Amino acid sequence: MTFTRDFDETSRGMDELKIVLFVCNWGPHAALQTLQDQDRDIPHQVRMIRIPCTGRISKTLLFKAFERGADGVALIGCTPGTCRYGAGTYTAERNVEGARGILDLLGLGKDRLRLATFLPEEASPLLDFLNDFTDQVRGMGKSPVTPVPLKQPAHDGRRNTAEVLKAHDVYACQDCGKCSSACPMALSGRPYSPRAIANSIIAGSGNTPAVVNDVWSCLTCGICYDRCPSAVDFPAFIREMRCVQKASGKSGHEAHEGFFQSLMRAMTSPDLRTQHWKCLPEGIRTDQQSKTLFFGGCAPYFDEFFRRHLDVHTSDILADSLRLLNFFDVTPALLPGERCCGHDLLWSGDRENFLRLARLNVEAIEKMGIEEVVTACPECYRSFARDYPENGVPVNFRVTHIFDLAEKEIDKGAVGFEALDRSLTFQDPCRLSRMEGRADLPRKLIDRLRVKGFREMQDRGVSALCCGNCAWTGCDGYTKALQVKRLRQARATGSDLLVTACPKCQIHLRCAMEDPLLGKEIGMDLMDLTSVIARTIRWE
Repeated sequence: MTFTRDFDETSRGMDELKIVLFVCNWGPHAALQTLQDQDRDIPHQVRMIRIPCTGRISKTLLFKAFERGADGVALIGCTPGTCRYGAGTYTAERNVEGARGILDLLGLGKDRLRLATFLPEEASPLLDFLNDFTDQVRGMGKSPVTPVPLKQPAHDGRRNTAEVLKAHDVYACQDCGKCSSACPMALSGRPYSPRAIANSIIAGSGNTPAVVNDVWSCLTCGICYDRCPSAVDFPAFIREMRCVQKASGKSGHEAHEGFFQSLMRAMTSPDLRTQHWKCLPEGIRTDQQSKTLFFGGCAPYFDEFFRRHLDVHTSDILADSLRLLNFFDVTPALLPGERCCGHDLLWSGDRENFLRLARLNVEAIEKMGIEEVVTACPECYRSFARDYPENGVPVNFRVTHIFDLAEKEIDKGAVGFEALDRSLTFQDPCRLSRMEGRADLPRKLIDRLRVKGFREMQDRGVSALCCGNCAWTGCDGYTKALQVKRLRQARATGSDLLVTACPKCQIHLRCAMEDPLLGKEIGMDLMDLTSVIARTIRWE
């Protein structure tokens, strides 16, 4: 189920509340039907959507209602124990809890979403609930989320395809096959070839289902570009082709039903005031007058979304980054209402909304008089340092990855590390190690640690395997095979701690460890390098 159009603004005033009511077709719909048969005064702000079971409405579908303009959403199901699917109501409870957490981080207010259950004979209690919920949403006011208009395909994309081919000099491809022989997707068993994709698009077959599917399956990890003797930037070519395909109405598989793309589009609303900094641990010092700003990224949303089945704690990276900055006597400012950097929108073909986020971020940061932005996320770093300027959004401040800052400060001396009784290996993030050419940087820091041992995996540095997913697109069985291969490489080093440098590497590798058959074989502890440094560093 997807929301394919905005609320009808012609029949309702722009200031009118919009409340979506997902109603289970089993018990509560009978109660609602009774209200309609009796011509009871149901709040006119409510729009009903009949569903087969509340358990079918995922966190993504709940959130998409808000992205498309809802001011409140109620999920109405069967009383626990009466669900005809057995566990539908319990699944709904978990999904509502997760979605409420996301709404809270976004600053919308978790009380805009409620779950309620009714029996068929409970028509009057249902009406009481609807009136109460409408009053509650009215008290919270209109949602600050401005729906992004859905556009109709403007053209077939052929002209723009020619421009993209020319801009990235794809005609220089020598068809040597070095890209395909190094591609992690091809090596994971998928019938996949970057050069074949390039040749098909050059030949005018870019709109065939197979080529469209391959364009969206690319990891954009950059190893093909590293191997290409003609320096064809295949990841950038794929990124542009996704923009072309999206403009012509084609899009690939978005993981988690497109939740994260939906979240990022919601963040383009100028009036949104996010709240994801309010959960910082005590003892962290910040100063809103500082000329240095720490940009955290979307880790708090990741933790909330995956809390139930992956138990990730990527927000620890943000807290440990701030502790590390404080250790170096840097008391940074935080951006009130910080939004996503937009990396995943750009790399999933939505440049228009990427630019909206970029402009909002840069405008807010420059308004604070910030001279330097520090970030621990490789995708945020690349977006600010490279993708914003290259897409026409210049930045008038320095962009620094926290590894650079830490290496510079540690190199001044008088700093040591507590012993850590762990053996380490390291997972390179594609955006920092290969695409920014900084594979040496994390290794300099690892060399400074006092650990039991450090061993590299078989594929490492600029040749490292991707964690298996990028921009929340194309997740499938082949990406899972790639993740399993990477974890086996990590286990083969004999290490007991896999150190990463990107929150998404943690998420994707932890996801593979959930395999009920392979979990014990490939499972190992994961920790971000920033956290390892922040928790062991000390003054000599």
